[in-house]
Amino acid sequence: MAKFVVTPASEAQREAWVGGAMPEVERVRPGLWSIPVPIPINPLRYVLVYALELPDGVAIVDAGWNTDEAFEGLCAGLRVAGYEITDVRAVLVTHLHPDHYGLAGRVREASGAWIALHPADAALLRERYDDDAIDGLVRRERALLARCGVPQLTLDELAGASMMIRHMVSMARPDRLVEDGDDLGLPGWDLRALWTPGHSPGHLCFVSPERRLLFSGDHVLARITPIVAVHPQSPPNPLADYLDALAAVRKLEVEEVLPAHEYRFLELGERVDRVMAHHEERLAEIERVVAARDGVTCWDTATRLTWSRPWESIAPHMRRSANNETLAHLVWLADKGRLRREPGEPDLWHAG
Repeated sequence: MAKFVVTPASEAQREAWVGGAMPEVERVRPGLWSIPVPIPINPLRYVLVYALELPDGVAIVDAGWNTDEAFEGLCAGLRVAGYEITDVRAVLVTHLHPDHYGLAGRVREASGAWIALHPADAALLRERYDDDAIDGLVRRERALLARCGVPQLTLDELAGASMMIRHMVSMARPDRLVEDGDDLGLPGWDLRALWTPGHSPGHLCFVSPERRLLFSGDHVLARITPIVAVHPQSPPNPLADYLDALAAVRKLEVEEVLPAHEYRFLELGERVDRVMAHHEERLAEIERVVAARDGVTCWDTATRLTWSRPWESIAPHMRRSANNETLAHLVWLADKGRLRREPGEPDLWHAG
């Protein structure tokens, strides 16, 4: 299938992404700013934080990692827009991952802003980020990986692969739980929440029908697709949730998509179609691998798939993501009757 390339809403932002540079702070339109906040040691390089002007300050969509560099980048970007960190009145978090939620607590400490999060993600915070609960999550991850057929020598390394980024989060309970369809109540903004699970159980997008804008978080990006994986905190079939949520946003009549990474773009519907086609291609590839090696583990399946780089060069924490994303596709196929799982230690997958 020919690759569809979306039209960038900001050519300067696209050129910065392609060139490996940090984009500039941009005035998207009156009352709305795009602020790049750096992400350390990560190929995504930055998260795009959006500042929405209010009568008495700004609300921001997402916040960035909890590092001094990120906090200083956010503060500097707000100053370009004419504001200080103390002017932030609300932090609308699309989901609980560190590059979106990590700085929310520090922003609240500096400004008194309220933090909004979907309840499904709020329910996961303690187990994921509290020191007295994380060991249980690591044990559950290790058990899941064992059932996937991960070799014993790499089980512990992969199970604890996320520990290195836990300090990128300033643990902060949300002040407000936002459900699907909720009006955010921001003066001058008709901003409505859309529950779009998949990348995380409580992922939220925010849509402004009047301005025809979609703040898409990680749900829909210009070039890459978000990780949708089975893990100890995920629902049983996250890929089904994700594809349903894609179909829901496909119906929106918006002129511009404002994602958390890469660059702003047009043509939401066409981009959603391409992402759905990508998953169909991946599902078909997995079916072929399982058919060729009937009774294969999830791990062995993952090692035989096409990735953006050779399997041997993928870092351990990304191998875990690749395995768990493969598992999400296997589960979806089994739910449709196209594959069959044979439970065990490890689970084996067979052609349907």
